[in-house]
Amino acid sequence: MFSFGHKKNFRNSVPTSRLLRYNAGSLIIHNRRKSLRRERIILHGCVQGVGCRPFIHNLAAEQGLTGDIYNDVDGVTIEVQGNSDSIGCFIDTLRAGDRLPPLMKVTACHCCQVPVIPNEACFVIAPSDPSGAPSSHVTADSATCVDCIAEMNDPHDFRYRYPFINCTNCGPRYSIVKTIPYDRANTTMSPFVMCEKCGGQYTEVSDRRFHAQPVACPKCGPKIWLTDSKGGTLQTDNDIVIAKTCEMLSEGKIVAVKGLGGFHLACDAMNEQAVHTLRQRKNREHKPFAMMAQVDTINKFAHTDEDTIKLLNSPQSPVVLLSQRQNTKIARSIANGVNTYGFMLPYTPLHHLIFENPSIQVLVMTSANISDQPLICDNEAALEKLGGIADAFLMHDRVIYRQVDDSVIHVIDNDQAILRRSRGYTPSPILRSGHCQKQIFAAGADLKNTFCLGKGDQLLLSEHIGDLADGDVYRHYIRSVSHLQQLYEIAPEIVACDLHPGYFSTQYANTLGVDNIIPVQHHWAHIASVIAEHDYTGSVIGIVADGTGLGTDNAVWGGECLIASLTGFDRFAHLDYFPLAGGDIASKEPIRPVMGLLSLICEISKVPAKYSKLLKSIEPDTQKHNIIAQQIQNNLNTVQTSSVGRLFDAAAAICKLGKYNDFEAQLPMALEAAANQNEQRRYSVDINDQDKGPLKLDVRPMLIELIEDLDKGEKAGLISAKFHNGLAVGFANIAEKARQKYDLNTVAVSGGVFCNRYLANRLISILKERDFTVLLNRLVPANDGGIALGQAAIAAAITDNDNSQTG
Repeated sequence: MFSFGHKKNFRNSVPTSRLLRYNAGSLIIHNRRKSLRRERIILHGCVQGVGCRPFIHNLAAEQGLTGDIYNDVDGVTIEVQGNSDSIGCFIDTLRAGDRLPPLMKVTACHCCQVPVIPNEACFVIAPSDPSGAPSSHVTADSATCVDCIAEMNDPHDFRYRYPFINCTNCGPRYSIVKTIPYDRANTTMSPFVMCEKCGGQYTEVSDRRFHAQPVACPKCGPKIWLTDSKGGTLQTDNDIVIAKTCEMLSEGKIVAVKGLGGFHLACDAMNEQAVHTLRQRKNREHKPFAMMAQVDTINKFAHTDEDTIKLLNSPQSPVVLLSQRQNTKIARSIANGVNTYGFMLPYTPLHHLIFENPSIQVLVMTSANISDQPLICDNEAALEKLGGIADAFLMHDRVIYRQVDDSVIHVIDNDQAILRRSRGYTPSPILRSGHCQKQIFAAGADLKNTFCLGKGDQLLLSEHIGDLADGDVYRHYIRSVSHLQQLYEIAPEIVACDLHPGYFSTQYANTLGVDNIIPVQHHWAHIASVIAEHDYTGSVIGIVADGTGLGTDNAVWGGECLIASLTGFDRFAHLDYFPLAGGDIASKEPIRPVMGLLSLICEISKVPAKYSKLLKSIEPDTQKHNIIAQQIQNNLNTVQTSSVGRLFDAAAAICKLGKYNDFEAQLPMALEAAANQNEQRRYSVDINDQDKGPLKLDVRPMLIELIEDLDKGEKAGLISAKFHNGLAVGFANIAEKARQKYDLNTVAVSGGVFCNRYLANRLISILKERDFTVLLNRLVPANDGGIALGQAAIAAAITDNDNSQTG
């Protein structure tokens, strides 16, 4: 969104030094020289720390304009003075946007004519103005640009092989900034005093490093060193440190490497023993590992195309999920049970130096933590907590103010869809067409937590936090909320949270002492995240496929069709309820949803022999069968659920793809990986509209047909494909009925199960064939990582609506 217009109140205050320049004389001169004009231009967006000021300086010189530019808490303020034609060309260039620096993004530009200043001789870059409440966008961290890589590899450059080379077009931003405006004094680079060469580039407006806040060189900047697992220094010379690190990695050792937003645990991805050792030490038995390699190497192991290579090479440099090639040398245990690899490119100078070593081809680069605890970014904490995992530590002394995980992306319907939004994307805001009437805090969900702040026209979604059930993650969550609130000087007046009172995020929301707390139903928040991301107005047909979420009837929802806007929703249809015994443990043990589903088609305490055999293949302990059957029959520790996630667990277990979810969605991921991509046949899913209330998606026919195929000896690839296809058609048929009743044609698709590419692509394809407009999450995750955005958008819309009614 890019707008030009007049803004009534540009600033609450103007620095005294600037006020002195406006006087009666300037008005007289303005009247005498009508051809001379002065325009004040305020830019909002990603405009600080991205080369905006030198670009504007050079553009003003090109047009023969005088004036000034400075950073402030709102963004960038420019004043240009000259003839009308030149000022018009200046603004047109900003409007076109094609000449802006790579990381610069203008979301709004407000222009207003102001008095001419007499005898002004040049255009200057003025000091930043820190007064006022911050609203300027904070730039996300960015991968090293090609210009810096070229300089780093140039033996004649004074930054030759320097692991912290950067410029205004690349390098750390969000991970090092403490306060706004984004100036060096407000970052963790402040202790490093620039040498004469760096200072000269920093102050030279024509230089690529003009006001690049992390600018440094070997003489004045951060340094690297290598230590053993006990903290004893092994090497300090750059080249020796990197050579020794590469030698250890090629020998099968595990090295903790400090990067941009925290430490990675690295090992040789083609060394099965090294990967196995890492899994044992990290206590991560099955969950796939991310890897790092150069593009040519990635092409040997995974299928890429123009779009995925563009994503890999983007300034955000995320982990991109790519289809695996067959029979590669990648260690089998890297990504067991799935058909994708997660690859990213080297994105820091240090990474590039490591991958220049011929012994290094592809490395595991997984977040440095224990199991699902927070990412470690502090040197001392790394030695303390990772000493039993890493054989050595590649350290540096640039402080990471905010730990930021790698972002993860895949492609759905030929476009990017974010699975984890963090480094490179955070804290870039989601913009509203209107301003938030009050400042908002949205607490998010408990799994894959993010939180969101609302201020002005910005919804600021945090980086990935993690699962709040872990005490360390919960404490990290509280600290992160405080940090982001301080950065933007936000004091929430409205709090939004999940409807579930037992969520840690909900309980935290209730401790904040804010009177106006809005509980938001989980799946409504999923659909609201899509609506907010697309800045859509009006109602949509919301299709949600998810694991769990408390419903308004106290059942566990998860397969829903909602007629929804940002101010309310109606439940039009849902997956027919089945009993789920055991509470949260049911998400780990698929025998529980299997027995719950079987209870829909037979008496669960007297299952036919073929079903009994099936249950024993999933869980040999018949005593456990009896206990679960009694729970279901007597409704003890049992809830009714419409969860598509648990339906997937059951289908995967029936297909003999696993007996336990070691990590979230392990079995559904295996079911997706098994599916025959070319199969068009499907299982039957009926729609029951006999009862009053919401329509029901009846999966009993699907379950019966699936078990029959299994008895016939059909392979998992066929069964999985027919299962996915049947569910996609069932959801599309529900959307058809919603269109007929509500005269709506836009479908919003969200929920964690739609991270399944096969299901998402099939449903979207069917909906488009039936002439629906389809919206889905692209910039925020469809899983619970996007919930906070939906909560914040709902809170903002409800407040807008309340104010319009009272007004």
